[in-house]
Amino acid sequence: WRGREGAPYSTRVPSDEVTVNYRQCLPVITLTLPTRSERCQFTVKPVVTTVGAFLQDVQREDKGIERAEVFATDGSKVSDATLMEVLLMNDFKLVINNTAYSVSPPVKDKLSSEHATEMEDIKSLVHRLFVALHLEDHQIRKERELLQKLDHLKGELLPLEQMKAKITDSADAKTSRLLWVGLALMSTQGGALAWLTWWVYSWDIMEPVTYFITYGSAMAFYAYFVLTKQDYIYPHAKDRQFLHYFYRKSKKQRFNVERYNKLKDDLAEVEESLRRLRQPLNLRLPIQEISDKD
Repeated sequence: WRGREGAPYSTRVPSDEVTVNYRQCLPVITLTLPTRSERCQFTVKPVVTTVGAFLQDVQREDKGIERAEVFATDGSKVSDATLMEVLLMNDFKLVINNTAYSVSPPVKDKLSSEHATEMEDIKSLVHRLFVALHLEDHQIRKERELLQKLDHLKGELLPLEQMKAKITDSADAKTSRLLWVGLALMSTQGGALAWLTWWVYSWDIMEPVTYFITYGSAMAFYAYFVLTKQDYIYPHAKDRQFLHYFYRKSKKQRFNVERYNKLKDDLAEVEESLRRLRQPLNLRLPIQEISDKD
């Protein structure tokens, strides 16, 4: 078997092999320290101990160990962040300095269903205790981060809000003027038709004129539907004209509408996160339970 540099590792005799035994449900790894040539036992907690922590314990025990690594049987290196519980499920190779040890952990007896249920209950209880002891500090730190982000977003939004208010007032004023101009034109048209009907011409002459004016208005409304795919409803038409003036004014003033909308969405998200975070501060409940209730 070869290492990463391609140099072959030596293999120890069976008396120096690495063994794994279970004592009181905890794995005990026994190996020979190269400097003192004596057997040493390492009891690991498989659920919390990582491969890196185990190798550090071995190197602390024997200062003469310059290199300690773990490889899978196919030659790939096992990450230091891997839990020992995962490592001990399969065979592996332990490399100390230039010596490779083939390790075959024993198959651990499966727990009975009742014992497994008790273990799961204990794990759940430990998790709840950890949450109860550390949740408040975590929430305070998270709340501080959200408040800082909230202040930052409000600081960026303040000049945009002021610019938007000016653009909104200008667009609203232009829309209102357009509505009053439309009312004035309709009033003028009605007065002109009445004057031509009773004082200048007769109804027999003006009737075709009013017919074509009505037909022309119907054509204008139909053209509006063709262009906008919407019926000509006065509130909708007013809002559409307002948006037209607003975006045209925004382009002139170089007001970034997309950035403004993005900041508003981020602000709403931060405020919602704060609301969810502060609710369990009063109820002493984890965030996950609040999310499940929502």
